[in-house]
Amino acid sequence: MRPALLTALAASALAAAGAMAPGAAEQAPQPRAYQPVPVALPQPVQDDSFHAFRKLLVDIAGRKDRVALAKLIARDFFWIADGKDIAVRSRPGIDTLSRAIDLRSPDGEGWDMLAAFASDPTADPDPRRKGVICAPGDPKYDAAAADAIGKLTGTPPSAWYFPLKDGIDVRSGMTGDSPVIGTLGMHLVWVHPDDSPLAAVRTEVVRIVMPSGKLGFVSTESLAALPADLLCYVKAGNAWSIAGVVGGDAPGK
Repeated sequence: MRPALLTALAASALAAAGAMAPGAAEQAPQPRAYQPVPVALPQPVQDDSFHAFRKLLVDIAGRKDRVALAKLIARDFFWIADGKDIAVRSRPGIDTLSRAIDLRSPDGEGWDMLAAFASDPTADPDPRRKGVICAPGDPKYDAAAADAIGKLTGTPPSAWYFPLKDGIDVRSGMTGDSPVIGTLGMHLVWVHPDDSPLAAVRTEVVRIVMPSGKLGFVSTESLAALPADLLCYVKAGNAWSIAGVVGGDAPGK
């Protein structure tokens, strides 16, 4: 299971996706049955030195220590946004990282994001850069099948999440004593917007569409978003550094 910090941030995004502004639910595609697309959880990196490095990053993020963080950024730091590397080579890597994840945000959101990335033990190799891995790791599923159910249901990729374990209870209502009407297997899950006043308050649960087409509710912390933004790492000898960022908004957007 993913660490609590990353899960908490994912849950916040998930709650926002589920509890939308008035009228959003009416604009969303109507629930309908769909064929479940099996999904396998991303796997942790099997390297003790990587786990130690991640722990160091979490500590630095907690202290908001920009000087310490700057020492852990690779010389050829990259920032891939809209498919292009927009890192300015004449500037220190810490400046690019700061812009990419908004470390300058007064509410500390950028540092929370850094800690969330570092808390995730999963990562996948970057196919374009030798020795670079990017986190979080992708769950494994049939992309063609996912595209097919997206077209069938009229939903964007952002409407689909994956469960963090098998057998999650689906309840008929938002409260914990609501009857269990089913369980989720390890498959992609359709999150359906809910513009009810109660949904704006009960952010610990989110409304989903079960494969049968029936609506139900699950804990927000039981689901995770498909990775979009990534933090990448590289190892030289026994020393890790932050290699780059994939995603985020390019300057001026």
